[in-house]
Amino acid sequence: MKNLDLNLLPQLQVLLELRNVSRAAERLQLSQPATSAAMARLRRHFDDELLVRHGRTYDLTPFAQSLVPLVDEAMLHVQRATRVRSGFDATTSEREFVIAASDYAAALIVGPLRGILRQEAPRVVVDFVPTSGLEGTMAEYSKMDLLVGPTGYKMQGDSKQLFRDSFVAVVDAANPLLRLPAMTLTDLVGVPHAVGYFGEGISTPADKLFESRGVRRRVAATVAGFLSLPLLVEGTDLVALVPRMLASRAQRGARIEVLEFTEDLEASLVEAMYWHPSQTEDPANAWLRSVVQRACSQLHVIFPVTAHPIPVAATYPAAADG
Repeated sequence: MKNLDLNLLPQLQVLLELRNVSRAAERLQLSQPATSAAMARLRRHFDDELLVRHGRTYDLTPFAQSLVPLVDEAMLHVQRATRVRSGFDATTSEREFVIAASDYAAALIVGPLRGILRQEAPRVVVDFVPTSGLEGTMAEYSKMDLLVGPTGYKMQGDSKQLFRDSFVAVVDAANPLLRLPAMTLTDLVGVPHAVGYFGEGISTPADKLFESRGVRRRVAATVAGFLSLPLLVEGTDLVALVPRMLASRAQRGARIEVLEFTEDLEASLVEAMYWHPSQTEDPANAWLRSVVQRACSQLHVIFPVTAHPIPVAATYPAAADG
């Protein structure tokens, strides 16, 4: 078998990702005939169809599926090799970076990050893409420069902690819970909950809080991620557990109240940035990591929380003797 023309490697990666010649041609900014010709050459080289029609769409053959992580990893090393001797000047660069992050992390980071970019790198573009569907594997780093996600979920690559947050409960400003003189976890699970979903079998620190106490929430609404939960409870009898800084951001525009948990019920969330080890010494990636870290260092100042004076405790406080 002849060696593969490395000029076909980018086409192969996009074809395997999009599974469509027309869309691949658009992404690659090539004509459809040129992309079709590249596809034909790849099929001859591998002696495999790579894409097979399934109704109105195309599926990867088993062999093509096995190529995906290998091609992604190869492209990452090719990109790194082309930058070995290139410097990086943020003040003049027009580089486009890609950061994968949850809706929650992106909502917090984008503001302070843009402030730094306006001052230091006005031509640099940073695109945020969702982490939904990502598993944190090494091969996936070929499509991004950084991944921002929680610790404790076996993300691969090098990492550095960015910030710590903790969960609070958010309710509508007129929710009857706020009229209670004291509140326990039992009171909280007695009302309907809205919850965020992050994938099959994935438990958030908020989920684990209830599990550790052996109580079950009455789930009345489920949405993807955390970002829309504060808006979902507004005007309803729902309660939702969300990270504290997200609750602070939502308080600026929604009629909601924030309920703090007592120290023994605290559920913490630690966010970190992850990257492929081959990018550690890359000047551009190192600069991006420093900017993201500086942006995150501002978060606790930008997003203070105004909490309701009734804390949520494990049990009711003991009555005073009298």
